[in-house]
Amino acid sequence: MDRVRILLVDDHAHFRAGLRALLATAPDLEVCGESASGEEALAAVAAHQPDVVLLDLTMPGMGGVAAAERIVAASPHARVLVLSMSDDDESVFAALRAGARGYLLKGADRTEILRSVRAVADGEAIFGPSVAARLGVYFAAPPAQPAAPPFPELTVREREVLDLVARHLTNPQIAARLGVSGKTVRNHVSNIFAKLQVADRAAAAALARRSGLGG
Repeated sequence: MDRVRILLVDDHAHFRAGLRALLATAPDLEVCGESASGEEALAAVAAHQPDVVLLDLTMPGMGGVAAAERIVAASPHARVLVLSMSDDDESVFAALRAGARGYLLKGADRTEILRSVRAVADGEAIFGPSVAARLGVYFAAPPAQPAAPPFPELTVREREVLDLVARHLTNPQIAARLGVSGKTVRNHVSNIFAKLQVADRAAAAALARRSGLGG
C-alpha cells in the first residue's frame, strides 16, 4: 500500500522536528518535505506532490491562509490540514474558505493528529473538538441580518486592502499577506484613493478607522 506523503509547513524548526518524529512512528505515513514559510510551501508542493499539507497559519511573509488558497488552486490533490495555535472564528473560517480540509489546534494529542492526517488523506473533513464545537454553535445560531459593509463603492478585495492600509501595512506587506503581486496592490490602492476621494495613505487609513476597519 502506498504511504501517505506529508509536507510539514511551520516556521518553528523544533515543532516540525516533533511532528516528523511523530509521523515516523506510523508505517503508512511519510514526511516528504518541510517548509518554514508559505512561499517555501508553494515550491515544495510543486516539487514533492504531497497528499497532505500540515500547515501553520501564522508565519512570516505569506500567511497560512494565503498559502492554503494558492496550494489548493495549484494542486487540488494536495489536501490542507491546518495545525495552528489560533482557535478564533476568524482564523478557522478564513482557513476553511481558503480550502483547508481540516483544522486542529497545536495542543492536539498524538493519536488525534495521526487520525486526522489519515482522514484528510482519505478525503474526509476533520476538525479538533474545540473547533468542531465552534462550528456547531455557528451553524446552530439563527442567521443574523448582515450589516451593510463600509464603503460599498469598493470591491471586496479593495476593502481588504484598505483594512490592511489602516493597520499600517506597507504595499509589499499587503502583497505578501494576500498572496498577490506588488503591482496588483498598487492598483488597488490607487482605485481606493480615487473612489474615496483621498490624497494619500494617511487620509485613507483615518477614514477607514473611523468606519471600523483596521481594528
